[in-house]
Amino acid sequence: MISSCTQEQSFGFDRLVGFMTYDVIIIGSGPGGYVAAIRAAQYGCKVAVVERAAAFGGTCLHVGCIPTKALLHFADSYETVVNGKHIGINTKEVTLDFSLMQQRKRQIIEGHARGIQLLFRKNKIESIAGFGRLMGDGRVEVESTDERHELKADNIVLATGSEAKRLPGINLPSGCLLTNVEILNLETIPKSLAIVGAGAVGVEFASIYRSFGSDVTILEALPRLVPLEDEEISKELARAFLRRNIQIHTGAVIDSVEQASDGVAINFTAEGNDAQQMSAEKVLLAVGRTPNTEKIGLENTSIQTEKGFIKTDSYMQTAEQGVYAIGDIVADTPQLAHVASMEGIVAATRIAGQDVEPINRHHSPAATYCEPQIGSVGFTEAVARKMGYAVKVGKFSFRGNSKSSILGRHDGFVKVIAEEETEEILGVHIIGPQATELISEAVVAMSSEATADSIARTIHSHPTLSEAVQEAFQGVYGMTINS
Repeated sequence: MISSCTQEQSFGFDRLVGFMTYDVIIIGSGPGGYVAAIRAAQYGCKVAVVERAAAFGGTCLHVGCIPTKALLHFADSYETVVNGKHIGINTKEVTLDFSLMQQRKRQIIEGHARGIQLLFRKNKIESIAGFGRLMGDGRVEVESTDERHELKADNIVLATGSEAKRLPGINLPSGCLLTNVEILNLETIPKSLAIVGAGAVGVEFASIYRSFGSDVTILEALPRLVPLEDEEISKELARAFLRRNIQIHTGAVIDSVEQASDGVAINFTAEGNDAQQMSAEKVLLAVGRTPNTEKIGLENTSIQTEKGFIKTDSYMQTAEQGVYAIGDIVADTPQLAHVASMEGIVAATRIAGQDVEPINRHHSPAATYCEPQIGSVGFTEAVARKMGYAVKVGKFSFRGNSKSSILGRHDGFVKVIAEEETEEILGVHIIGPQATELISEAVVAMSSEATADSIARTIHSHPTLSEAVQEAFQGVYGMTINS
């Protein structure tokens, strides 16, 4: 395999001394940045990664995907034991050691951060601590606590990620007002938690802290939970959350948030209701994320932006020759770790002069790890109809699935959207047990251009949750067996 990168490699110096040149400099070591670095190195490129944080891994590893999913797993395990009487697990008393959970969460993060360092050494990637800034003409200035360096490369990949949005006009002590960063480092479980925003972050933390015993209230400005998902998914999640005594206010407009003697007082107006007030010990802001594109030197280039997001072509190339952008900072791309990783692979492969297919956005799955879980790919039913497709829908409830009965998890369903004449799979939407794992079958099917009929006729192991996926595809033809 011939690469456009040089074969001479750097040998992982921890500290840069003097002026150094590279084939590729990557700014940011999150799931986009570190994956791009490794793939570029595999193609023979001389690679350096600039990271401003103390450890590799970015938001996803340290204050995002990994710690959140760890807590979700701990919460699920706790609930399984607490509610285990119906399967013969009897305990006199179940206690929750939150500090030990937090310790275990940190161990997982630290282990994977070390793993990235080992991968860098294995692939002879140089790691450079400091804040990276574009200077134009392939130059990157790196500023650390006590000095500045300048690097140069033929190609630069921006992978600087994002941070939680703030709501204007809300100014509270940091102990009361939380983002994904602060809520992951709480030392105690709040008695009550108000969550502003019902996207993936909001509903995941609602699940976690309700399982741990907090009184949870969700305030969402739009008409439904998880508003990017299929409408039936939103309705099913709302039903499941209400059964768990999670309070939901949609169409909620927040008028003011003030400090109170017992925490925070929130004045808001919800859909179809007069002005209301509620109090909570803590408030989590989960209203989206803003790209980290300030102060990284975009003004020194011809890079084009839209509301702070960087515009790229389908190969992640910006308007500045030799500069690529991936992940949360890119316009018109979902802010998902797995999408950032694949964008990193596309950029690195392109830089190395190898053939690579751009990402098919229609085949990029979404995964939300609340309880019940949500996995989706492709068009929602409403979008497919709006686009003019002749739509056939197949749906199968987990109540008819044997493995769901074994697990005691009957909430949810699998929904398949197919084109009537060609049987093309337009979208698959799952809410229920292990939905985030099950959705991969649908992604592979769509990427392989399988038809709805071909999946309906594919043998699935019994008893498995994946049989629900097969039955939903059979439902496209009105031929489900177990419903």
